[in-house]
Amino acid sequence: MIKNRMLKKLLLSLLILLLFAYVFFVYVLDTSQPTQQKQPSSALKMAIGKPVAMGTKLEFPKDHGIHTEQGIEWWYLTVNLQSDTGETFGVQWTLFRTLMPSKVESRWWDNNLYFAHFALQHKQEHVAFERFSRAKQAKVTSSPFNAVIDNWQLSSINENFLPLKLKAAHENYQIDLTLSDSPITLHGNKGYSQKTQSGHASYYFSYPFLKAKGKITFAGKTYKVIGNAWYDREWSASLLDKSQLGWDWFSLVDSQSANNGLMLFCIRGNGNRYDYCRGSRITPNGEAYDIPTEDIKLSVVETVTLDNRDYPSKWQVELPNSPAIFIESITKDSRNQLTIPYWEGRVKAIGGFTGNGYAEITGY
Repeated sequence: MIKNRMLKKLLLSLLILLLFAYVFFVYVLDTSQPTQQKQPSSALKMAIGKPVAMGTKLEFPKDHGIHTEQGIEWWYLTVNLQSDTGETFGVQWTLFRTLMPSKVESRWWDNNLYFAHFALQHKQEHVAFERFSRAKQAKVTSSPFNAVIDNWQLSSINENFLPLKLKAAHENYQIDLTLSDSPITLHGNKGYSQKTQSGHASYYFSYPFLKAKGKITFAGKTYKVIGNAWYDREWSASLLDKSQLGWDWFSLVDSQSANNGLMLFCIRGNGNRYDYCRGSRITPNGEAYDIPTEDIKLSVVETVTLDNRDYPSKWQVELPNSPAIFIESITKDSRNQLTIPYWEGRVKAIGGFTGNGYAEITGY
């Protein structure tokens, strides 16, 4: 009898995992199509759940947690670090949640797919890893805050949201960082961030000036590090129109004071033309001054060819009452070659804004 119960549990678990893998494969299939087919990412153009509504007041600590009505959500960290030996590193850690309704009834399935990405950079080396999860294996709580998938974890150290502890490991690559001391920034209209001309939107807030301290292991060698981290929170029902391919997104922090920031994104349509842009100038106290789409002109001035595809490697940004800003990638091949491929890497900026940060490029 005991063996039969154990066998039934094992078979049920295998069935759920097979269903999980099948649904995920169908869901992200379009994202793996060749660039020349100009297929937008299905995961970003599909409407999943209830669209966000302007005027919804953000509430904390509740909004650190899951928004079950919206189908796309992420907890996102990018970090620029320097070791005590003077070497520089980049870190990305992200937990994603995607609503995937089904008729499966199980305590192991809550109609959400969870997956996480962990990437490190050093000089011209870039490594990226991923994990997938169902309910119980991944968990997010709002207070005290905890976002975890297996042993990859971002969590509050005490009852307050900050400071945070970030831990992840994969073979010879590990991070163990403490993140502290940043104001909160609400982008767009009190957190309501419009993404397209037709009105796709998300709720979007950041902690842009986090101080990072701890250890990093890269290719088996461990370093003591300090630096700056940028934490993004975003949730939505859909982010792109059907005709759009992806976006170029930038987060920049002033390299002198480390407490002035700039966030920009531009959505790309057919021919990789920029259809819609938006941005925030961020003051030391975290206040965001919205930059409307008509005030942003983004252009690619240099590219790098990777596996017969051209990726931007240097951009020019023109904003009102400011000299041109030039943003350049540091690690040229920063592709996360994972189930959902995209480019995510360190950048430096000069001109009208001098600083360091991260860029994300999707849809190439």
